[in-house]
Amino acid sequence: MFLKNKFFPALTLAFAVGTFSTYASAQTAPAPSQQDGVQKQEKRDGRGFGKRGGFGKGMRGEKGMRGGFEMRGLRGINLTDAQKEQIRTIMETNRTANQASHEEFRTLAQAKRGGTLTAEQQERLRVLREQMKQNAEASKAQVLAVLTAEQRAQLEQQTQEMEKRRQERRQMKQNRQAPDASQEN
Repeated sequence: MFLKNKFFPALTLAFAVGTFSTYASAQTAPAPSQQDGVQKQEKRDGRGFGKRGGFGKGMRGEKGMRGGFEMRGLRGINLTDAQKEQIRTIMETNRTANQASHEEFRTLAQAKRGGTLTAEQQERLRVLREQMKQNAEASKAQVLAVLTAEQRAQLEQQTQEMEKRRQERRQMKQNRQAPDASQEN
């Protein structure tokens, strides 16, 4: 009887200490709001070209390319194998030619997100952005030169349909936000 009276309270105390220490050690992790901020920063760092050294496959287009205007933009247009190869060659050539400026742009953009961008770097970022825009337009013109007149018409029609859908989504978003704004007042 005497052993029983000492054993169970000691066991209960050991269990309580173990549970409390587990609970207390779990509390040393960052608060959820801090953890969300860390996860968001990690997500931003991994976005784009980031640490992975390039885009993955999947929704990014063929061969891990970024896909803005590339083959993904030409989906639904019947291209010959020769046209596909010409377009791939154009995009690969332009990508390698512009790789150094893209690296510099990413570095400056990261500095801007970090809040450490100087005035000269801000100007350089603007110049690089303009160069990249011009390079993209030149690539697009080269790709369009590969297409037939009928294929260009199909592409134009797809572009117009996409813009129409984009406008509809914007309108729907504004309509959803308008009632929310009136309720806050």
